[in-house]
Amino acid sequence: MSDAAVIVCDNLVKIYKQADLEVIALQGLDLVVDAGEFVAIMGASGSGKSTLLGVLGGLVSPTAGAVSVGGNDLLQLSVRDRTRFRRSEVGFVWQQTARNLVPYLSARENVELPMRFDGRSRRDRRLTAMRLLDQVGLSGRTDHRPSQLSGGEQQRVAIATALANSPRVVFADEPTGELDTDTASEVVEVLRTVNREDGVTIVVVTHDSELAAYTDRTVLIRDGRTSTEVLRRSTGGVGVGVIAEEFAVLDRVGRLQLPTEYVDALELQQRVRLTLDSDRINVWPDRPGADEVDSEAWAQPADPQEGDDD
Repeated sequence: MSDAAVIVCDNLVKIYKQADLEVIALQGLDLVVDAGEFVAIMGASGSGKSTLLGVLGGLVSPTAGAVSVGGNDLLQLSVRDRTRFRRSEVGFVWQQTARNLVPYLSARENVELPMRFDGRSRRDRRLTAMRLLDQVGLSGRTDHRPSQLSGGEQQRVAIATALANSPRVVFADEPTGELDTDTASEVVEVLRTVNREDGVTIVVVTHDSELAAYTDRTVLIRDGRTSTEVLRRSTGGVGVGVIAEEFAVLDRVGRLQLPTEYVDALELQQRVRLTLDSDRINVWPDRPGADEVDSEAWAQPADPQEGDDD
């Protein structure tokens, strides 16, 4: 585990009770996010990604396991400390603009609001709000109310508001979900700028593969566990580009989820055969005459599967 980790989930479990039924939203999820990372969380409907965001933001209490954000053990926080955590340690940007902003306040007043709850002086609030609105490109729209702003401008105000109390982490739930492609790109660029210039850790839940492509890492969740990760790194040098490489995630007890397309292609069911070579593990079906899987198949990344939100 990295010493720079700002988010740590260890065997995280969340069970919802509905009448006589129990729904397991997270089942032993492990996740580590380092300070300053820009991470996207993706997964099909019901995979648990929105539940994970709620847990990390202190909005949902986990059933079991361990979770720490910015050094705060979320299972041990009192009600008062949990409120302080949500106000000062993390920020939120939601898909629905009505959830982000107070409609009868101006852009500047919306950004100032979290600082008022934090007891900061009027002068400090105003100076900080003006600086943040300038950072997101809205220095000329400070006195406009949300109804006078476009959808993209409202989301940029929401980002400024989320940053008002200098949080260590900003959580964004489908921040471009209601925007057209060009406007979505502008909002993503603002998030990238905040991440790179201010060092704020950003975790985004999204179905937008174009948004995810801007991040350092995409974590795919399936059936309440992390299944695969896509890491992106710059090639450096002349003609700088980005290399994206997909990995299966090995949890702390040695479990991993095989990509669905691999399982379907080889018709894997219940049991598989394994052999260990000096540099790889071979996997093939448990059936008479089954050929050994070509190890190069593991090097072929699969495209993330998108689905509806949780």
